[in-house]
Amino acid sequence: MTLPSDMALQKALEEAFDALCASIDTLCRHVDRHPPQLWCLPSDDGQPRSAAAWLREALTDMWYHDGQDGRATRNYVGVVAADEALMALAEGVNRCKDHFGEVITQIRTTLPADQLTAMRAALPLRPSAVNAHLCDDGLARLHLKQCWRRVLIAPAPVARIRLAWYSNGRSIKRLSVQDAEKLLMQLDTSADHVRIQYRKLAALPSDEPLAQVQAQAPLMRANLFYVEPLDDGRQRQAMNIAMPLFVPSPNGRLPHCNQPPAAPPETRTRARRSDSRIDDEPWLPSIRVHRYHY
Repeated sequence: MTLPSDMALQKALEEAFDALCASIDTLCRHVDRHPPQLWCLPSDDGQPRSAAAWLREALTDMWYHDGQDGRATRNYVGVVAADEALMALAEGVNRCKDHFGEVITQIRTTLPADQLTAMRAALPLRPSAVNAHLCDDGLARLHLKQCWRRVLIAPAPVARIRLAWYSNGRSIKRLSVQDAEKLLMQLDTSADHVRIQYRKLAALPSDEPLAQVQAQAPLMRANLFYVEPLDDGRQRQAMNIAMPLFVPSPNGRLPHCNQPPAAPPETRTRARRSDSRIDDEPWLPSIRVHRYHY
């Protein structure tokens, strides 16, 4: 099979990006003409925004800000009461996002990493690119995750939504002693604190399971209660919402939403699970590895 050339991939990337920008612009123009009911968390600056302005900001925010951590994304927590036309436009935006992500994946698996960097840097410099003026504000670095992360679409009309911050999430990866040793070898093995952890690891049985724990950033959790059961019988659904949630609304009204705090709580609000078997303190702090207790 013949692999696509660099030029073909560059062209595919430009076309996918332009199609994504065009789909977003079409949705925003529709919202300008037919503003939907919308609820969103207050902005950091406390200034009120119209539904159209908030949605446009949420959907066109695809750029790194100066000093932004490359792993961080900006969240836009909100609920949109969408008629049939707006739902179709939101689905179209998601299709374009999916295609853009597929092209990026193809480039990553075909070309060296520095070529993707160069292609990405060139996208906002073309006259056809939407929001190319952002380059003048120092926002020319494209944030890939913010480009392809999908807007959320409820599959059926919703009666009410319960929103709450989830600030104690963590990802847990099970490791063997050998896995942990390989991770420590990637550090400066001449450092005293790494040598201490090597000795601690060597004292463990070779078959002891370990857990690598990563704390997750606070996120907003939404529980959707549907007007009618879904085809699979479910009457409710939970989802994380970092992007606008479009809910079908034939009458144009928002479902009932509670008003969560504008920011996550600073301290833990939920009781720790009594069946947690992972030690609170890391056994190997440099690689976030904990022991299990039984």
